[in-house]
Amino acid sequence: MKFISWNVNGIRAISKKGFVDWIKTENPDILCLQETKATKEQVPKDIQSLEGYYQFYSSSRVKKGYSGVGLLTKIKTEKVEFDLGIDEFDVEGRVIAASFKDFVLFNVYFPNGKARKERLDFKLRFYDTFLEIVNELKNRGRGVIICGDVNTAHKEIDLARPKENEKVSGFLPVEREWIDRLLNSGFVDTFRIFNGEGGNYTWWDYKSRARERNVGWRIDYFFVSENVKDRVKDAFILSQVYGSDHCPIGIIFE
Repeated sequence: MKFISWNVNGIRAISKKGFVDWIKTENPDILCLQETKATKEQVPKDIQSLEGYYQFYSSSRVKKGYSGVGLLTKIKTEKVEFDLGIDEFDVEGRVIAASFKDFVLFNVYFPNGKARKERLDFKLRFYDTFLEIVNELKNRGRGVIICGDVNTAHKEIDLARPKENEKVSGFLPVEREWIDRLLNSGFVDTFRIFNGEGGNYTWWDYKSRARERNVGWRIDYFFVSENVKDRVKDAFILSQVYGSDHCPIGIIFE
């Protein structure tokens, strides 16, 4: 099975950039989208009418054109949830949790902490709550797959200019430490199973035309619980795919 995750930076915007044709060509079994910036009703008709996919969307209830996630899956789900059970997080439409026969998939658009201290605090509370939830599922023996825009680069190898960004949200020690905790609790960064090299990024700043120079950050991930690690046969970054300030990432899951 091919799983792909992509922060599309607006599903209505990317629909005008050959998005449907790309889906048909790439043909993922499961496609997770973040930062859709649209309600279910606002999703373009050519996406809604894609054959072969069950589709689920969650959007912000507090701010129009903000946040939002989407799930397109060829595999029938057993249950789909759209929240973490805590209202301060759930009103922003950041989570779709889909239960399948032998694993649970979390498609998450994690908060960005750059705007102000309150948003960084919000991000860290979100991180802690999310970790409790996925650990509880893992400890019950469930296979767990987590994908999405985590909004944090883990190691120095994961961004082009680590020294210049040591005090910037997205590379703060407290944010990076949360990824350490996630991994230490029994999850695996799938890309690093197959590739230990630098220069592999998933987000580039639009304003500085950073993508042309590959001055980027790897902030989009697929994490899996240890009990399904052996089913991951490949992990990849589709850096040649344009249409957003992020590029798609994916795994092949047996």
